[in-house]
Amino acid sequence: MEANILKAFVNIAALKSFEIGELYSGKNRMNNLGVALEYFVKDMLCSTIDISDLDEKDRAHAKLLSYLGNQNNPPDFIVKNGDAFEVKKIMNQASAIALNSSYPKSKLHSDDSRILESCRGCDGGNWATKDIVYAVGSVSKSKIKTLWFVYGDCYAASREVYERTFKAISKKVREIDHLEFATETNEIAGVRKVDPLGITYLRIRGMWGIDAPQKVFGSLTEPQKGKDFSASLLMLEK
Repeated sequence: MEANILKAFVNIAALKSFEIGELYSGKNRMNNLGVALEYFVKDMLCSTIDISDLDEKDRAHAKLLSYLGNQNNPPDFIVKNGDAFEVKKIMNQASAIALNSSYPKSKLHSDDSRILESCRGCDGGNWATKDIVYAVGSVSKSKIKTLWFVYGDCYAASREVYERTFKAISKKVREIDHLEFATETNEIAGVRKVDPLGITYLRIRGMWGIDAPQKVFGSLTEPQKGKDFSASLLMLEK
């Protein structure tokens, strides 16, 4: 048995309800709809929607996923010897997606300083790049209305594009000569010893965002009027 995106669509087609509030009702950790959406995507990929006990569900996911994610670092999870996934919940199809301190990724690179060692070491640590899929669900009143799976190389520019902008801004900030800057940071800059006692520091972070897939690629799909739910997948022919 393996997890993949085609199985996800087979499992989605068999579903009768997309009320994630109902699917995961009574599960304490599911009070956050973003967490519930991430479980839903994992369940679709891993064919585990019928497992109700969360501990049992987690064990089933662990057999098919090589990395189970971290709240503060991308990606959310990685399929064994397969794609990385970032799951994003939006309130409506036109909403922008907050990516926080991580810029959009066309691929996941193992030398990215923003990923954890446990991520870098998954699948035996035997990889330099992985395809990354953005799974973006618009959720209204706990019901998924649309779900987009978009491969990063259809959605984002190469990392050099974002790094160039990031480094240019960081360089300009560091030209302020009366401040003491931290030497190493994944953020735009860190200012040390702001106050006379030298005990206050300032973190200068970039907060990235990107337009939702429906706004960018909606013209490629059929009109969804009168439909309760739609799922779309966008990838390169190769």
